[in-house]
Amino acid sequence: MTIQSKIKTLAERAKAVMPPVANRATELGVVKGEGAYLWGEDGRQYLDFASGVAVTNVGHNHPLVAERTKKQLEELVHGGHNVVYYPQYVELAEKLNELHGGDYKVYFSNSGAEVNEGAIKLAKKVTKRPGIISFKRSFHGRTIATTTLTASSASYRKDYEGLLPSVYYADYPYTFRSDLSEEEEAQRCLESIDEIFRYLIAPDQVAAFILEPVQGEGGYIVPPYSFIRGLRELCNKHNILLIFDEIQTGFGRTGKMFAWEHFGIKPDVITLAKGIANGFPLSALVARKELMDEWTAGTHGGTYGGNPVSCAASLAVIELLENGLLEESVEKAEYFVQQLSQLIPKYPFIKDIRGLGLMIGMEFLDRDGKPDAQTVELLRQKALGKGLILLSCGVDKNVIRFIPPLIITKDQIDEAMNIIQASLQEIISTY
Repeated sequence: MTIQSKIKTLAERAKAVMPPVANRATELGVVKGEGAYLWGEDGRQYLDFASGVAVTNVGHNHPLVAERTKKQLEELVHGGHNVVYYPQYVELAEKLNELHGGDYKVYFSNSGAEVNEGAIKLAKKVTKRPGIISFKRSFHGRTIATTTLTASSASYRKDYEGLLPSVYYADYPYTFRSDLSEEEEAQRCLESIDEIFRYLIAPDQVAAFILEPVQGEGGYIVPPYSFIRGLRELCNKHNILLIFDEIQTGFGRTGKMFAWEHFGIKPDVITLAKGIANGFPLSALVARKELMDEWTAGTHGGTYGGNPVSCAASLAVIELLENGLLEESVEKAEYFVQQLSQLIPKYPFIKDIRGLGLMIGMEFLDRDGKPDAQTVELLRQKALGKGLILLSCGVDKNVIRFIPPLIITKDQIDEAMNIIQASLQEIISTY
């Protein structure tokens, strides 16, 4: 056996000491990241259109984020927000309150699942109601409570039943898959909520609705604006809290700082994670001030929430977005969608391109009009072999989701498009 043959990849080493429970999108081991690129242990450069699943929104190792976090490392790594106050923790809360209009308060946690649990606890605490309504095809996390809220795959729930009680599921609009207009589909889904109220739980027993303003795992589905506005009216009528899970959409991913800004309404509670600290663990629960003031001391907590280094990273991300990056990302998104749209006439399995900002989904159907997960997986594999990292989504795994960093350039979009088209050409030759 040669020396070379004894060398194991990072994936091989990981499998020897880690369980298979975390489903991996690739076998790729990486050793460095910069901007829109990752470098593999094999020395190859990869264009990253996954961004750590919508996390590195301002690119890998952004110089400003690196500068601010290095400075913070020299001053304070951990103080414990249950013990002391520190500048970055307070400054970030002030900034998030300002970005939401000034009448909110903020609580920091570590992850998306944790902050969604916090949102549910807050809703139950202040309303004194037991019920939560989530939506089909939703994804809200992997803990027991957030697994209950999630309705995008039975496999996430298998062997973990029973879960959180008093959770119900309404229909989320998916106009592309229906035979209805946007307005008709929105109305159909709002009527599904009326059925829940009539047959399952009275509205005065419902604490909150929780939904993604753009479904992520469910297929990068943008709901009709009338649906979101109708849901807001329904919440107002029955004094039900509206929780927006902005964990994947937050901090610029949709072309605005927060996705709720697209819809002309304000949620009562917003949960944020993923891209808000560009890779450092941080999540935030942002809720109306009068609700937060009822969340009495000691009824929720955590050790690492609002870590100083993570808060410093988040403040740097906000600074970048406010100083032109957000507007630039909208231009790049429009250009990218234009390029992707040119693929539809050439490749019969591409049926829809949709999204907001740089949160773009491309849906594939086969000759019979059924979800085409096989072609999506082929495209992912071929693109990776040519140096482009892509992820899929959708309950049928038949949607490619494009999540490039917001610092992406037109040249890098062109580079990705060349790889996508070359991969599609190989696939169409056997179609």
